[in-house]
Amino acid sequence: MNVQNILNEIEKVDPEVYDRLDSRRDVMRRFSFLGKTLALAAIPAAFGSMLKKAYGQSTASDIVDALKFAYLLENLEAEFYKKVVSSFATVGVPSGPAQTALTVIRDHEIAHVNFLKTTLTTGLGQTVPTYTAASFDFTGGAGSGNGPFAAAFMAGGYPVLLAVAQTFEDTGVRAYKGQAPRLMSNNDVLTAALQIHSVEARHAAHIRQMRRNLTGTNLVPAGTTLQPWITLKQSGIATGNAGADAAIQASYNGEEVTTQAGVNIVGTFGGITISANEASEAFDEPLTKAEVTSIVTPFLVP
Repeated sequence: MNVQNILNEIEKVDPEVYDRLDSRRDVMRRFSFLGKTLALAAIPAAFGSMLKKAYGQSTASDIVDALKFAYLLENLEAEFYKKVVSSFATVGVPSGPAQTALTVIRDHEIAHVNFLKTTLTTGLGQTVPTYTAASFDFTGGAGSGNGPFAAAFMAGGYPVLLAVAQTFEDTGVRAYKGQAPRLMSNNDVLTAALQIHSVEARHAAHIRQMRRNLTGTNLVPAGTTLQPWITLKQSGIATGNAGADAAIQASYNGEEVTTQAGVNIVGTFGGITISANEASEAFDEPLTKAEVTSIVTPFLVP
């Protein structure tokens, strides 16, 4: 069991992990001591105890269920971006910043998977499945390989690939926001989940900027200037494929809300006028687990 490697993976998504446990020096010294005094088989239990202190004081069903759901979604994204990076030449992803950005996003998603797996297994004593590329159908065909997004990984499919990536990221942002209330009984778990949420939001904004700057066909509706955020319930994706249109729109329905905490924020306040577009852009609306499950099910192989 390579404790240093596990901690390095956790640190990628939670830079404060050593503050939760102790200083880096103290943690390493403690495990050096444990390695000399405990049987090898006992070290994972000792490490699990430390992680439970940092992330899992409670194994309440809501927390475990929310983290397992996040683990599935992160695996979906990680495997998607692994395929993206391995398909640069086929899809036509230009070299330079585009390939660099997509590679960095892949690495982030892999780090999220490793973090959630370690927290669930070592920290919370849970058993989680192992997902691979074969677990997912990125065409959205529920295992048929012939869904509405099949063009994403075909020759010249870069615009479609970015559109799918944007939808995954926007959905992930709303999914984490929807699950956050279920984690509120544990501040450490909630904080870690929201740190991942913020990374997903940056991914979404960057993918949207990549689509906006794409020359030629970028699948952005005519007359629309794609922003780094969601306006009303607009996806900013024009496909003309009825199956794809319906699947994409499900990720954006509900974003047109302009009332927050019971207050309609459209209007003029102190001489400042806020439009419905601006009001909707100010907040990401949560998606329930049921809504997210409906959205991602076509990408899961039964």
